[in-house]
Amino acid sequence: MELGKIVYKGKTKKSTDIIVRFPVKEDVKALLKYINTLSNECTFIRFQGEQLTLKEEKKYLDNFLEKIEKNLAVKLLIFTANKLIAVSDVITPSDKIESHIGTFGITVVNEYRNQGIGKLLTKLVLDEAKKNLKQLRIVKLGVFANNPIAKIMYQRFGFIEYGNLPEGIKHKGKYVNHIYMYKKIR
Repeated sequence: MELGKIVYKGKTKKSTDIIVRFPVKEDVKALLKYINTLSNECTFIRFQGEQLTLKEEKKYLDNFLEKIEKNLAVKLLIFTANKLIAVSDVITPSDKIESHIGTFGITVVNEYRNQGIGKLLTKLVLDEAKKNLKQLRIVKLGVFANNPIAKIMYQRFGFIEYGNLPEGIKHKGKYVNHIYMYKKIR
């Protein structure tokens, strides 16, 4: 896969120009600002207020870029006017017996939600994963039970619920179920 490769240029439902592309090392500051903003929102992600440092984000990005170059992962970024507004990825483990299973993740900044960006990015990242991760057969994800919008979107993409860990997530001081879903892509 080619780092920085543009996979889509177009507009959101609100006619905002967007570019979807693979990441490059120079995206580290944009990614840091992005994840710290989402963490502050205490949205439906693993980070719930914690703030990463530039050093931590650089280590994360370098590791991810290496996985992309080895065809073990796909990560797409959506930019509008040089602002990072959404990120999605599929990453496979290096473990031999589960190397055919990828884990999907997606985030969109608050002001750009409900504009079709999540649907577009999900389609694009799954397409790129299928094309570039030749060993990939199954994509799995976890979703907060108190995030029905995401669960419905995943179901529309063919993801099927296969498990539910009661109180598996602590979100905004309350324990909520962690729902697990999967989709066969080959």
